[in-house]
Amino acid sequence: MKKWRALVLALILACGLNLAGCASAQPKKQTAIGFYLDTVITLTAYVDDAAVLDDALEECGRYERLLSRTIEGSDVWRVNHAGGEPVEVSGETAQILETALRVSALSGGMFDVTIAPVSTMWDFTSGAAVVPDAGAIARAAALVDYTRVEIDGNRVTLPEGMMIDLGGIAKGYIADAVKGYLKGRGVKNAVLSFGGNIVTIGQKPDGSPWKVGIQDIDKPTGEYMLVALNYGGSTVTSGIYERGFEADGVYYHHILDPNTGWPVQNELASVTIFSDSSMWGDALATAAFSLGTDAGTRLIEGLDGVEAVFIARDRSVSATSGAGEYLVG
Repeated sequence: MKKWRALVLALILACGLNLAGCASAQPKKQTAIGFYLDTVITLTAYVDDAAVLDDALEECGRYERLLSRTIEGSDVWRVNHAGGEPVEVSGETAQILETALRVSALSGGMFDVTIAPVSTMWDFTSGAAVVPDAGAIARAAALVDYTRVEIDGNRVTLPEGMMIDLGGIAKGYIADAVKGYLKGRGVKNAVLSFGGNIVTIGQKPDGSPWKVGIQDIDKPTGEYMLVALNYGGSTVTSGIYERGFEADGVYYHHILDPNTGWPVQNELASVTIFSDSSMWGDALATAAFSLGTDAGTRLIEGLDGVEAVFIARDRSVSATSGAGEYLVG
């Protein structure tokens, strides 16, 4: 009997030692930073091999070469320079375009992937503060019409003179893809920052959700107005403070109205979307912002698994019915 007791005690001790060893084997918190698609990308994960994060950044570079409007030879560049002829693109590009067209239809065209004739006329990053000619903007806006994009399998056709720009959805797609890549490499806990797109893998090693700050619309970058919880999905914020300039007392921001070619004029300062897919969250943030609080809320309430927070220029906050799950306090 004593021998059996001794054996059981030994097994318990062995199991305890093994569990302690497992606890101490928690991978290290490591970070890799890159610059792609005009965005600083920060990948933070609990991994032993930092090369995993470097490899993930290489994936970002591959997607940039595939989806950038300005890189010669990319899928988007070839579509825009095809003179109205069909172009065979990758399955990934076709998937992004199909999603973009779905969001365009859901938003009544307030998100439009053919915005490029207009967006290329504006410079929100150099500090030049030049307002384009009104007549030229009107002519460019006449070329914006998502309904004229044709997709047949991986073959994309765009009428001559029109151009696509995936800037409102590509970062979200890439964030989702990098998340999938890292999970495939065994990463179980990570937070991936693609500018306004935050995507996480799992939760924190202690089991608690990640916390994501929602930028204060009137303060410098990094000062937060709200704090959101992320349980392993996507948090995307789009706001007028991200890129813009002031000229003759008027502030011009980068979220453009596809109908007019001018910055959207409504009561909003930012919209944050909570969803599983950052690709959808990316496009929906722009769409909901452009629609305004009331119509934007109706759009999001009509979608399963998506919630939103709207911050107005007067600092008032409104949210969809299920958004409270994601907000602290």
